[in-house]
Amino acid sequence: MFLYQLLNFYFAAVKKDEDSKYELSQYKRGDLLEVPRTLFTHFGIYLGNNRVAHLIPDILPAITKDKAAIAKMVTNNRLLVGVIAKVASVRVDSVADFAYGSKILINHMDKVCRQPALDGEEVARRAEKLLGSVTYSLLWYNCEHYVMYCRYGIAISYQTYQFCTTVRKIVFSRMSAYLTAVCGVSAMFYLDCMTPLMLLLNLLNLLVSFTIWMAS
Repeated sequence: MFLYQLLNFYFAAVKKDEDSKYELSQYKRGDLLEVPRTLFTHFGIYLGNNRVAHLIPDILPAITKDKAAIAKMVTNNRLLVGVIAKVASVRVDSVADFAYGSKILINHMDKVCRQPALDGEEVARRAEKLLGSVTYSLLWYNCEHYVMYCRYGIAISYQTYQFCTTVRKIVFSRMSAYLTAVCGVSAMFYLDCMTPLMLLLNLLNLLVSFTIWMAS
C-alpha cells in the first residue's frame, strides 16, 4: 500500500513538472499551437484552461472500449498504427500531453497563410464543435486540415502539398525512369518468358519509362 502511494506521488510530481514546463499564460483561447512530432508537425487549437483540441490518429479506440485507457496520452506507436488504420479523433488533452515534450510554436501559420485568422472565440468554437471520431487521411484530412479550417476557414495542409511535391519530383526524375526501364528489361530476360502477355506488360513498362523520361 505504501509503495502504491509512493508511486502515485512520484508520477503526480512528474506530471506537475511536465505541466509547469509550459507557461500557460502565454496561450490565448483560439491560438493555433504547433509542435514537431515524429516525422511531421502536429497542430492543435488552444481552448483555455490547459486544454488543447487536436486531431490525432489513434488505434486504441478501434480495439477497446476502455475510456480510461483511450483518454491517456497518445503515444507514437498508437499514433502510427492509427495512421495506417485511418482511425482518428478530435480530442482534448493538456498542453503537456499535446506537446509530447516538444517546444510549442504559437500562431506560426499566421505568417504562412494568406487568409486572415478568425476571431479567437470563433476558432475555439469551431474546434469544439468538431470533437469526436473522424476518418483520417494522411493526404486529405489530417491535423493540419483541422486547425486550418478552425482558424482560417479553409481546410488545407501545407505538409501535404510539400509531400506531394517531393513524391512528384522522385517519380518524374530521370533516375526513376532509368530504374523502371532496367527493372522491366531485367525481369523479361530473367523470367525467360516471351508470352504475348509478358511482352505487352514489358512494352507498357517501357512506355511508362519513356513517358516519365519525357516529362522529367
